[in-house]
Amino acid sequence: MKYALHDALFESEEHERAWFIRVAINACKDVLKSFFRSRVSPLEELHEEPFYFQEQESEILNLVFKLPENYRDVIYLHYYEGYSAVEIAKILGRKENTVYTWLSRARKMLNEWLGGGRLG
Repeated sequence: MKYALHDALFESEEHERAWFIRVAINACKDVLKSFFRSRVSPLEELHEEPFYFQEQESEILNLVFKLPENYRDVIYLHYYEGYSAVEIAKILGRKENTVYTWLSRARKMLNEWLGGGRLG
């Protein structure tokens, strides 16, 4: 995109190549220091990091990690990351109704595992 918007002429092919390299380096640095990247951990790393939750929250999170992958992902994105079902559908490339179904089934499984306690 930066190349398409760049209107100055390059002195030579080497100058153009150096410009591309510098732009790529700067773009990588921008990603590494972005707000989103510094505040979000991959789901896989989350289970390995220590948590300072209350006992019940910790128990629920452990149960979430025992869910099948599709259910685990939608529950995590909805309850822990705060995404709506519409946003989750876009993130996962699934239909919105599929996300609602997965959320419902995952809640049901968690409720059964917790002894019938109601999850919202």
